[in-house]
Amino acid sequence: MQRFFKRFFDFVVAFIGLILFSPILLIVAILVRLFHGSPVIFKQKRPGYIGKPFFIYKFRTMTNRRAPDGNLLPDAERMTRFGRFLRATSMDELPELLNILRGEMSLVGPRPLLMQYLPLYNDEQMRRHDVLPGITGWAQINGRNNISWDEKFKLDLWYVDNQSFWLDIKILWLTFAKVFKREGVSMDGEATTKFFEGNG
Repeated sequence: MQRFFKRFFDFVVAFIGLILFSPILLIVAILVRLFHGSPVIFKQKRPGYIGKPFFIYKFRTMTNRRAPDGNLLPDAERMTRFGRFLRATSMDELPELLNILRGEMSLVGPRPLLMQYLPLYNDEQMRRHDVLPGITGWAQINGRNNISWDEKFKLDLWYVDNQSFWLDIKILWLTFAKVFKREGVSMDGEATTKFFEGNG
């Protein structure tokens, strides 16, 4: 029953959100095309519920600038000022409302990380996939990108073990406060955060 109600709540909020934010989505899409080029949407395969892959949708925050050898420059060098603004305000995440409508994500849950991290998790860390990934989560309001991987996983697992409708409401409310203050957007010296390299 709790899972059904969470899904219903996610769908309704995402549907209304897409309607209300449609002018902003259009404006951001035009600006992304001007500043970052095409395609406007960044699409990447991520692990979802029980590790099942899906494609996450976000607005692009980086250019395709390349080094003389043809390889892409590091993320920090491809991130534009506009891209930093999108990430700081979380507006780059708005297309993920489509992922929610498709049933691939929730408003609240552990953030979907990279596919290459899956073989690096221990059994306990894999439990973060026992729920749908979210646009925001317990780790996001308790440090976002500016905490260690160990702390992130502990916070994600705490959510998995303690999830409830009222906890989701609390997380959503605190997320708005975090976005307004622009806290924890990136780790010092990184475009976002360091790559996860396993448990030692």
